[in-house]
Amino acid sequence: MNALALDPRLTAQLTFRMRPALEFVPSGVAALDALTGGLPRGAITDLYGPASSGRTSLLLSILAGATGREEVCALVDSSDALDPSSAASAGVNLERLLWVRCAANPEHALKAVDLLIQGGGFGLVALDLGDVPPQIARRIPLATWYRLRRAIEDTPAALVVVEREPTLKSCASLILEMQREEVAWSGSAGCSELLRGARLAAMPRKPVRQQTAAFDARAVEAAEKVRGQAEACPTRPLNSLTCRAGHASACPLRASGRTFSAASLG
Repeated sequence: MNALALDPRLTAQLTFRMRPALEFVPSGVAALDALTGGLPRGAITDLYGPASSGRTSLLLSILAGATGREEVCALVDSSDALDPSSAASAGVNLERLLWVRCAANPEHALKAVDLLIQGGGFGLVALDLGDVPPQIARRIPLATWYRLRRAIEDTPAALVVVEREPTLKSCASLILEMQREEVAWSGSAGCSELLRGARLAAMPRKPVRQQTAAFDARAVEAAEKVRGQAEACPTRPLNSLTCRAGHASACPLRASGRTFSAASLG
């Protein structure tokens, strides 16, 4: 039987395309960077965990590092949960951060992320779905995440998604599970205790690692310069809670006028 030759125009379209090696950028936590190499550019990082697990502290550390390198970043905030004064206290340069508020509409948040990636010019794009109930987050079609993964592949940007439960599956190149290990207090027990910080842990679930990256989230008093950076936003009082703005008072990391910034335990 004679072999049939394919049309040259067809074979040109079937050429195998090797994906370039990923470039990594620091997360701002030395223990995590030593374990994972950092956050991959041109790929998605899935950061998940329950409330007060340290996911917001790590996100602010990532944004602080990126804006400190003079990269322009975007935060798509699905539930308007960001406290600008907290971000500034954690080291985020607000002049290099585009804050996209989506009024508790995950669909609008996903569209905003797609537009930002397609527009280009950002070193880091973050999508905060941390206040979106898991049952709603699970309704996001997997095809949406595949589309975002394909859109980010050929760009120098890193996409970080924050959520309560992992939903990205194979679409994420790096998956980190966050947990709170212990909380540190000062003052008299049961009388005038003041939250000093928390010990947090990040566990790589993809690629799987046996080790855990531990780091501290320290409570930091807001400075006057923070007031100047955040005064343009009238929606959050400057003495509002910084561990997770918008959470109920039962949140164990609530402390009036205090910001939690990540620091490696080394």
